[in-house]
Amino acid sequence: MKITVQDLEKSLGGSRVLNGITLDIPENRVFGVIGPNGSGKSTLLRCIYRVLQPEGGAVFLDGRPLGDYPLRSTARQMAVVAQHNNYNFDFTVGEIVLMGRSPHKRPFERDNAEDYKIAAQSLEQVGLAGFGERSFSSLSGGEQQRVVLARALAQQTPCLILDEPTNHLDIRYQLQLMELVRGLGRTVITAVHDLNIAAVYCDTLAVLDHGCVVAVGSPREVLTPDLIRQVYGVTARVQLDENGLPYILFRPGCGTIS
Repeated sequence: MKITVQDLEKSLGGSRVLNGITLDIPENRVFGVIGPNGSGKSTLLRCIYRVLQPEGGAVFLDGRPLGDYPLRSTARQMAVVAQHNNYNFDFTVGEIVLMGRSPHKRPFERDNAEDYKIAAQSLEQVGLAGFGERSFSSLSGGEQQRVVLARALAQQTPCLILDEPTNHLDIRYQLQLMELVRGLGRTVITAVHDLNIAAVYCDTLAVLDHGCVVAVGSPREVLTPDLIRQVYGVTARVQLDENGLPYILFRPGCGTIS
C-alpha cells in the first residue's frame, strides 16, 4: 500500500501543529518520522489513521482519498499501535488480541477457530505465547505494548502505523520489536524517538520541526551533525558502522566535538 500525504494542515488548542505536510510513503518499506517533542509526529500519524480530521490537505491510500473509505474498510488497510493504550474493562490478553480480528467480521459474528489461531500466532510473534488468559491490566507497560502490537498483527493489514512503539520497552524488546516490524514486508509508518534505532531499522526518514518537513531521505542522508544540531539543539558525532549505517553519539550544547 502506498500512502501519500498532501499539504496536510492541523491546529490543536488554537496553535498550528502541522504546516502543509507533504510526504510520499513507499510500499512495503519502513518509513520513520523523527523530530523533537512537539514537532507534530503524533498529530501527523493521527491524521493518517483518522483519529484527527485535518483542516487542510488530504491523505491518499493507493491514490484514493482516505475520506472515500468507510471506517471499517480503513481498519482493514491500517493497523495502529498508539503510544497510550487504556482499557476501562479488565480484558484478558487473548480478548485484546482478538479485537484485531473485528474489522474482518460481520456485526455480532463470533470468533472462530481461524481467529484464535491468528491471535495465538500473533502473541507468539511478540514473545508472549501462553499469555492469552492473563489479565491485560496485570502486565507491565512493556508487556502491554507488545500485546497491542500483537493485536495489530492479528488485524493482518497491508499497513502498520506505530507511534513511538518502543517507549515502554527495555532495549532487548526494543530491538526485537523493530526486527519483527522490519521483517513483516508491509508498509510501516513509525514515529521514532531514538535516532540510533531509526538509523538501523528505517529505510526512509522524514524530519519534522515545528510542524514542517525539514528533510526526507535515507538515514545516512538525513542524520548529519548539522541537521541534528539544527533540529534538536545538541551536538552529535555521526559515524558509520560496519554495514554503512550511521550511529550517533550525543553531547548537550551547540559546540563541536573534536
